[in-house]
Amino acid sequence: MQELSLTATQQLQALASGEITAVDLLEQTIARAEEVAPLLNPIALKLYGRARQAAQEADKKRASGKPGRLCGLPITIKDSQFLAGYPCANGALVLSDFVPTETCRAIELLEQEGAIIFAKTTCPEFSLTGVTHSEMYGLTSNPWDPSRTCGGSSGGAAVAVASGLGSFSLGGDGGGSIRIPAGFCGVVGFKPSFGAIPREPCFPSWQSLVCYGPMTRSVADARLFFEVLNEGFDGRPAGKTRRTPIIFSEDLGFAPVNDDVREAFCNAVELMRNDGFKLVDDNPGLPSSVVTWAVTATYDAAEHARGSAYNMDYLGEVAKGFLDFGEQWSEQDFEEAQAHRKVIRQHYSDMFARHGSRILVTPTLGCEAFPHGSIHPQKIGDTPIEFPWLDWASFLYDANLAGLPACAIPMGVGDEGLPMSLQIIGDVGSDYEVLRIAEAIEALIGWDNSIVSVAPADGSPRQIA
Repeated sequence: MQELSLTATQQLQALASGEITAVDLLEQTIARAEEVAPLLNPIALKLYGRARQAAQEADKKRASGKPGRLCGLPITIKDSQFLAGYPCANGALVLSDFVPTETCRAIELLEQEGAIIFAKTTCPEFSLTGVTHSEMYGLTSNPWDPSRTCGGSSGGAAVAVASGLGSFSLGGDGGGSIRIPAGFCGVVGFKPSFGAIPREPCFPSWQSLVCYGPMTRSVADARLFFEVLNEGFDGRPAGKTRRTPIIFSEDLGFAPVNDDVREAFCNAVELMRNDGFKLVDDNPGLPSSVVTWAVTATYDAAEHARGSAYNMDYLGEVAKGFLDFGEQWSEQDFEEAQAHRKVIRQHYSDMFARHGSRILVTPTLGCEAFPHGSIHPQKIGDTPIEFPWLDWASFLYDANLAGLPACAIPMGVGDEGLPMSLQIIGDVGSDYEVLRIAEAIEALIGWDNSIVSVAPADGSPRQIA
């Protein structure tokens, strides 16, 4: 268990020093997965046989002195991501027989550096919602309290990292899908600038929204994986951290924020100020972008569903509701939403320019993880919508719509004994600066990134494993 509580960077150091072999680390990880999976349900597909062969090869490569940067490290990928020759259902019964013939380029980059994929993680149907529940895989739960959601759509990925099923998982974020579960499960989640990490080959929908990115237990690990994955990205590392003005906003002028989250965020800002950061209270001056996101996401999903001839009898209620909602929009509605994305991008550019900054700090989410099934139908304008994704994720949509990098890091435990999270958003291309600032704030907060033992459902205190 000791090795499983290490971060990815620390595990790689242990592998390099010979303290543990890739085979042994993998077997410990698989044993942990078998222990945790029945309780939290984060695994969609086990790849143990494939992984065991890869671990033996990794030990040979280390012995020969030619290891890759991730040689022997057990990791997971999301059920929505293509791995040639293995099922890729994306949480959907209608895709239960789909097996891609190609591998996503991001996964190829991970394996080229010696990472060992031992499982695919759960997601909701088509990765459409901010909680992880599907007719295909059932309910995935939060390791801090199994009666609570882990978030979504990369929910199984966050649970895996938080509870010791590998120290890294490749997530996907089209509307907060990395940052929501990272925030709810107390791990780091980094959504890079749009296009910084290769996504294709992949499912065709949400091509202008989704980014792949690392989910880890430390920002240093997120940076390591970003360096492996950002093939051809021209982002430049920033200068000294303290010379960068930091903009902060408690609520962006519109987002609902619980009192404990607001207090923790203000405390984090004060820690930064006392440590020498130059801080400015401001925001882009925009209303919530949920309408723009919802039109973009649901119209695009419905359009691709029509082209794919899905058997609607196999779709779950949430997916049906999402696709039905998308059918109400016209092509003109969609084009207007795309035009408004340019407005959002310009407002962020203007905000950064007026302060000579490239960084905005906000809460990631305005609440702690809520009980399973507790989010009620909400409205966009006068129209009810049945997917649980809206107000409580208000801080997240702009980064997807404008292609901005954003990193979620833990910022403490709230009144309900669950993680709260802080978000660092950057201007387009400022990925390394975002990670640099995130790592500095992480050190100030002092979060314990050890793995989480599975908390009992009776409300007993959670323990660090």
